[in-house]
Amino acid sequence: MDEKISLEAIALYSNAYAEKMLKKFFANKSNVTGQEILMFSDVQQVNLFIIRDLFKTWKEETKKLKSPFFDYEKTEVKEALETFMNVLSKNISIDREHFAPLLKKSVSQTLLAIFNPYDYFSIIISGINNNMNVDTFREELKYLRINKAPLEKLLHHFDEKKVKELSGNEAFAMLDHILEEVNFTPEDVDGYIGRFSSVEPLNPETFYMKKPEPVQPAKQENTERSTINDSLATQPKPTVADNFKKIDSIKNRLTINQKFMFTKVLFHGDFELFSKAIDDLDRQDDMPGALRYLERLYDEWDRESEEFHEFMEMVEKRFS
Repeated sequence: MDEKISLEAIALYSNAYAEKMLKKFFANKSNVTGQEILMFSDVQQVNLFIIRDLFKTWKEETKKLKSPFFDYEKTEVKEALETFMNVLSKNISIDREHFAPLLKKSVSQTLLAIFNPYDYFSIIISGINNNMNVDTFREELKYLRINKAPLEKLLHHFDEKKVKELSGNEAFAMLDHILEEVNFTPEDVDGYIGRFSSVEPLNPETFYMKKPEPVQPAKQENTERSTINDSLATQPKPTVADNFKKIDSIKNRLTINQKFMFTKVLFHGDFELFSKAIDDLDRQDDMPGALRYLERLYDEWDRESEEFHEFMEMVEKRFS
């Protein structure tokens, strides 16, 4: 894997695209309605993500309805609130100031779902504090149109097993199996590029950061195998410009793409083994301790592989 998605680049494009759309629409209007949101962008996924966030906001607001005088848990009250929600949904009216952040966020998430679906999958299945609620996941899928098939199959598995909640790691392991089973290939991006470019020219290459080529260690006269520490010392040290920032947890910073890659290449496809190693590494006190742990258990890794270098970069970010 020699390229990573740049969330900053996606955000920059999303802002530029959104500003052009906003300028055009609000040139002679002060507010946008629900029906207009559904047709706002030629990329339907953008519109659906906006609607999704509006209904999420509504649900969060209704959760705050508590009173010492009224019973909001009564069936009749809940049904009345649902009716009210349906009426309200037909009377959406948002000014430019409040609509702009919704649009920019929706464009960013749409681009992520198109160009890096694995990371988008991670966002959906991680849940809150690595706890996935199946009903929340089901609701999320109602608004998704891009690269949806594996997630639908995952939901089908949950329903078959009557699962309501599970850890993000368990959900990831199930999704990993599904992606293997269906030989998942992301949707073709050309049509999306054309639709976005009709508003703001889109070059997907700008969304990716090239990784520096690892420096190959000099040949040694002796035939002894170098240690992981030796291999780490030969890697080019990232600078601030390379976005090298210390992280507080390897586990919480891994993308789903990295989880797939590290599990398959470094841990022989064993997700439980991978998860244990990450947990053990996060519990280490410092870099020497992490290196001793890796030397003891994973001395056979191919230290010239891209996967090894990317994994060790995460470890170094954790302890440097």
